[in-house]
Amino acid sequence: MPRLPIDDAIPEVQAALARARRAVLVAPPGAGKTTRVPLALLGLIEGRILMLEPRRLAARAAAERMAETLGEAVGDTVGYRIRGEAKVGKPTRIEVVTEGILTRMLQSDPSLEGVGAVIFDEFHERSLNADLGLALCWEARGALREDLVVLVMSATLDAGPVAALLNDAPVVLSEGRAFPVETIWLDSPLPKAERFEASVAALVERAVAETGGGVLVFLPGEGEIRRVEATLSGRLPEGCVIRPLFGAMEMAAQRAAIRAEAGGRKVVLATSIAETSLTIEDIRVVVDAGRARRARVDPGSGMSRLVTERVSRAEADQRRGRAGRVAPGTCYRMWTKGEEGALPAFAPAEIEVADLTPLALELALWGAGDGAGLAFLTPPNPGVLGEARALLESLGALDGGRITAHGKALARLPLHPRIGHMLVRAGKAAASLAALLEERDPLPRGGPVELSLRLAAIADPGRFQREHGIAPNRGTVERIRLEAKRLARMVEAGPDLARAQMAALAYPDRVGLRRPGDDPRYVLSGGKGAVLDEADPLAGQRLIVVTDTDGNPREARVRMATALTEAELRAVHGEAIGWVRVCDWSRREGRVVAREQERFGALVLDDRVWRDADPQVVARAMLDGVRQIGLAPSPGARRFMARVELVRAADRDLPEMTEAALMDGLEDWLLPHLAGVRSAADWKRFDILDALRARLDWGQMQRLDAAAPAQFVTPLGRKVPVDYSGEAPEISVRLQEMFGLTRHPTVGTTPMRVTLLSPAGRPVQTTTDLPGFWASSYADVRKDMRGRYPRHPWPEDPTAAAPTLRAKPREK
Repeated sequence: MPRLPIDDAIPEVQAALARARRAVLVAPPGAGKTTRVPLALLGLIEGRILMLEPRRLAARAAAERMAETLGEAVGDTVGYRIRGEAKVGKPTRIEVVTEGILTRMLQSDPSLEGVGAVIFDEFHERSLNADLGLALCWEARGALREDLVVLVMSATLDAGPVAALLNDAPVVLSEGRAFPVETIWLDSPLPKAERFEASVAALVERAVAETGGGVLVFLPGEGEIRRVEATLSGRLPEGCVIRPLFGAMEMAAQRAAIRAEAGGRKVVLATSIAETSLTIEDIRVVVDAGRARRARVDPGSGMSRLVTERVSRAEADQRRGRAGRVAPGTCYRMWTKGEEGALPAFAPAEIEVADLTPLALELALWGAGDGAGLAFLTPPNPGVLGEARALLESLGALDGGRITAHGKALARLPLHPRIGHMLVRAGKAAASLAALLEERDPLPRGGPVELSLRLAAIADPGRFQREHGIAPNRGTVERIRLEAKRLARMVEAGPDLARAQMAALAYPDRVGLRRPGDDPRYVLSGGKGAVLDEADPLAGQRLIVVTDTDGNPREARVRMATALTEAELRAVHGEAIGWVRVCDWSRREGRVVAREQERFGALVLDDRVWRDADPQVVARAMLDGVRQIGLAPSPGARRFMARVELVRAADRDLPEMTEAALMDGLEDWLLPHLAGVRSAADWKRFDILDALRARLDWGQMQRLDAAAPAQFVTPLGRKVPVDYSGEAPEISVRLQEMFGLTRHPTVGTTPMRVTLLSPAGRPVQTTTDLPGFWASSYADVRKDMRGRYPRHPWPEDPTAAAPTLRAKPREK
């Protein structure tokens, strides 16, 4: 057996586990930790050794490689257990399992009876199941199994935080790769106009021409793999075979990509599935296109979508290591060396960006509620987890935060809780739909969105292709069929439901109601929007159930859906449909709109005028209109506000009367006075002065009137309003009305600003010293005004004249 770099570190790993029963092992890609470490622990560990792998293909391959090393068949000393398949037996000591399998084992038996060690391989991928498995395993170890050995292994992991999480676990570092790898970057950034697939194909051609041995090309997904494959067709040297490799492929095709190519050279076009412990034979060259596809969830819509992003530096390092597994290798990177610094250090942990509904269900089943106290390297976001728990409540899986019998049934199914809920409620007949919704779309993207087309393709792919001219993906169809058979065995027969009703059970928040208008836009029951292609046959339907979208958080484009009748909706969600009374301010109509609506979530199934709407409810809705329109006080109201603010500087017992303060407290002072006001026009006619005055009690009004009287009484006894909005109190009054007044008007000790008006009401003079005006400027004003207004009195001594507003009678 050839020696690998990890062999030098194995004694230290064994010593650390014997001493502390826990450790963190960091070994570079290609060091051999996946297949050597479990075998090295056989003599140290009593009981079975579980090793977690993030992917099914890697789990199978690791088990097969270890069994081959021992000269045994898989299922003897080494076996594997993945979803829907297991090869283990009584002599099995090492079980390679996918991460969800460990969660199920822990939930069934927290003590993990018969298990001596749990190894978390490739932990740097930070999958949700790995984070959860480690958290549950660590709590079980502390409460029930102090002897349980826990080993976390990774190629590109920051070991410090993980070691601290495991109570300062020993850290073992394995230095050196199997073989050196030369890295080649682009000389200049790719032109933005150049197609991604064309750039990849050109770099692959260069790599094939400049090197020997197998070539492993990292691409984001199946679509890019197929397009690069088509672009490279006929452009590679004779004997160079292209082998796609992605998780949804048939096992035979995956094995063909992994095995060495007899008598030729191969180019493997792979997704990130090839980053992990999977060893692909005869790979000497890596071409890294620099992209990765990740699941993202929008917390507001609850919709997941796959996004293509730049790889992290850690992922790029992991990919580079694939070139040095069997011989010195070369890694071509489809970016410049200068661009490398802008790459993120690590990819985000799945717990930070994924749908947390499955996690919330597992935590509830464990009795951990929101997960507080569990050893999560990255704790789940409380807001996102809260949304997930709310969905589980709506599905009946939780009741007051505690898991229900229905929730326990969902947790036993290998399905997302949405899909599990549908399967349990609808029974065996929903098995095909459940398997379809958990898998990728078997039909090419861009065609009709109708869900029944997919079910028809699954039922008879040959006939479907003949009738529709669309070729289903046979591998995907076969996986769906096998999974459907397995799911059907897990549940009883259920009620007779249409497929749309089944879908509505899984997606109660994605029932869509067509908006008015020509465009096929829908409002979803969860409150978000969705849009259909106007040429799609479903575009004219009033109600649909959306099962897949592109995840756009603003207005998702529908990729899979089916029509739903209102009767079908009522049959499965009747308890959630009810009448509500809605009274809101309509900005568009400029008035309060009171309606009685029958609703399912955000959908309005029936809408009627609320004719006897509660006046108090109408008034509250009108407050929203006031907030949009603004106060717009009348002149009298403004003067009152200014008076109060002036006096309030010395009397803090008075309420604040600034416009900002009044807007903040509308409910306190305005609400009782809004009877009969329900439109912008009504508000324009409404004077808030009485409502403002009502804010002051009798004592406050007395103090206000004494300190800042609302009116000035002229020598004729006429009341003139005082304006307090300027720097000093101000009045405007006819000059003749002030005759005989020898003392300047004041508010307290503050002189008023007096604007004296002509008989035509135009300002003649503004003064704060009326006696001074009479003695000085009045003579010039008199000289000018006598000629303009000869019928009005202009005495030489205004202090001795009687005040008047009358003109001299006309001479006959």
